Amino acid sequence: MNRTTLSLIAVATALAAVTGFAAVSAPDPVDSTATAKTPARLPVERSSLLCPAPSTSELAETVYTSFTPAGTTGAGTGGAAELAPSAAPLTDTDPADDEKKTDEDKAKDDEAKDDEAKASAADGADAKAKPFLALKEPGKPVSGTKKGADAPALVGAATGPLAPGWTAQQTTTVTAGDSRGLLGMTCTAPGTDFWFPGASTDKSRQDYVHLTNPDDTAAVADIALFGKEGTLKSDTGEGIPVPARSSVPVLLSTLTGEAEPNVTVHVSTRTGRVGAVVNATEEKTGGDWLAASADAAPRAVLPGIPGDATSVRLVVFAPGEDDAELKVQLAGKSGTIVPSSAAEPLNVKSGMTASLDLGDVTKGEAGAVRIGPAEGGRETPVVAALRVVRGKGDNQEVAFIPATGPVTERATVADNRAKGSTLTLTAPEKSAKVKVTASAGSGGGEQVVKTYTVKGGTTLAVTPPVPAGLKGSYALTVEPESGGPVHAARALAVTQDGVPMFTVQTLPDDRGMVSVPATKEDLSVLK
Repeated sequence: MNRTTLSLIAVATALAAVTGFAAVSAPDPVDSTATAKTPARLPVERSSLLCPAPSTSELAETVYTSFTPAGTTGAGTGGAAELAPSAAPLTDTDPADDEKKTDEDKAKDDEAKDDEAKASAADGADAKAKPFLALKEPGKPVSGTKKGADAPALVGAATGPLAPGWTAQQTTTVTAGDSRGLLGMTCTAPGTDFWFPGASTDKSRQDYVHLTNPDDTAAVADIALFGKEGTLKSDTGEGIPVPARSSVPVLLSTLTGEAEPNVTVHVSTRTGRVGAVVNATEEKTGGDWLAASADAAPRAVLPGIPGDATSVRLVVFAPGEDDAELKVQLAGKSGTIVPSSAAEPLNVKSGMTASLDLGDVTKGEAGAVRIGPAEGGRETPVVAALRVVRGKGDNQEVAFIPATGPVTERATVADNRAKGSTLTLTAPEKSAKVKVTASAGSGGGEQVVKTYTVKGGTTLAVTPPVPAGLKGSYALTVEPESGGPVHAARALAVTQDGVPMFTVQTLPDDRGMVSVPATKEDLSVLK
C-alpha cells in the first residue's frame, strides 16, 4: 500500500476521532482532476448515541424515540440503528463508598457479580445485547415506552444509510415527588471533554453527572467543579472508573463540601470516552436534564426561551486564561435588545463561574439570549447555559438551555407531538430562509414540508407543521436554505395538575456529513 493511500486512511481515522461518534470510510478513487486540496463531502457510515438511565422514580414513564432523516445518499445499503440496554447494571456511586465497605461487604459484592455473570452466560452471549429499540428505515421514527425506576441506560449505534443524522430522544414524565416534571434530552454522542455551566451543589439541588461508557473497555473520567471564586475543593472527583458498557451517576454534592448555587462542571476522560449529561432536581421546581454547552467561543446563542418564562438565569464560565467582559442581549420577535437587567456588561473572571438573573426577560414573546464581547472587550472563549422557570408559587417547572452552535447543514429533533411542541429559530445576524420537514409519524402519517423566513436579529417561534394523518410522534428536521446562520430549539410542554411542565432541546448540526480530502491513487509502487 503506498503512502497516499495510507495518508487517506489516517485522515479518515482522525476525522472519526474528532467527531467522537462518526466514522467514515476512504472514498472510492476520484477523478484524475481532483487534488488533495479538494475535499469530498461524504455521509458518515457509523454513529453512536448514549441515553442515561432516565429516573429513579417509580412514577416515571419514559418514551424513547429513534429517527434518521431521509434523503442522504451515498451511505451504502442495509445498515442498522439500535439502542440496547448497557451490559452493566446502573450504580449510584459515591467515590468514597468502596473505602467504607467491610471485607464481608466486598465479598458479597463479588459473589453477586459472579452470580450475575453466570446468569448472563446461561442466557447466551447475545441476550444482554438484545436491542430495546431498532430503527427500520430513514424517514420514519420508531418509539418505545418504559415505566418505573428500572429503565436502564441505553447504548446505541447506527450504520450505513441509518447513520447520517441519526438521533434519539428520551422524554420522561414524573407526576409527583422532587423530580416531578417533564424531563427531556437528546441522547448524546460519546466524547472526551464536556462543559456544563448551570449545575449546582446547593442544598436545594440534587445534581448528578451521568457517565455512560459505550465501549468494551473501561474508561476513567475526571470531574472538576468551578464556583464563583474558582475551583471547588474535591478529593474524589479524579480517576472515576466507568466500566465497559455501563453507566455511572455521580452526585455532585459528594465531590465537594462547598455549597454553590451556580457551578460549572468539567468532565474529561483520562482513558476511553463517555457520554456525559447532568440530571438536575430542585426542591420546588422539579427537574430536567442539562446538556453540555457548545464548544467555548467568544460568542454564543442560547435559543428556545418560552414567552411565558417567569425566571431566566444566565450562567457563564471562561475556561481559558483570559477574563471575559460580555454584552448580553435578547433576540426576540421584533429585534435584538439589551434587557434592563443586563444594562452593564457581565464580567467573567478566568476559571470562575458568573451568573446574571434576567427575570421574566421575554415579556410574553419567545426569544434567545445572545452573548459576545462588550464594546472594547477582547474575544474570550466562554461556555454558557440558561436556567429557565415557568409558572409561579407551587406550580413551577424548571428546564435548562445550553449554548448551541448554528445549524450549518441539517439538524433533527425527535418525539414531537400533535400538541405542545414549539420550534424556535433565531437568526442572530442576517435574515435566513429555513426548510422544516415534519417526518411521518411513528404510528402513521405523511411527511410535510414548510419553509420559514427569519429576519436578522430576531427569533421566530412557531407551532411546527404536523404530518398529515399523524399517529404517534414525529421528528422535525431543520435545513437552512439561504442567508445567515440559524440557531434552533424545540420545546415540549404538558400541563399536569396545574404545573406547566416543559423541556427544551437545542438542535446543533447533526454532523451527518464530513469532509474527506480527495486523492489520486498511484499504484505504480505495487508493480
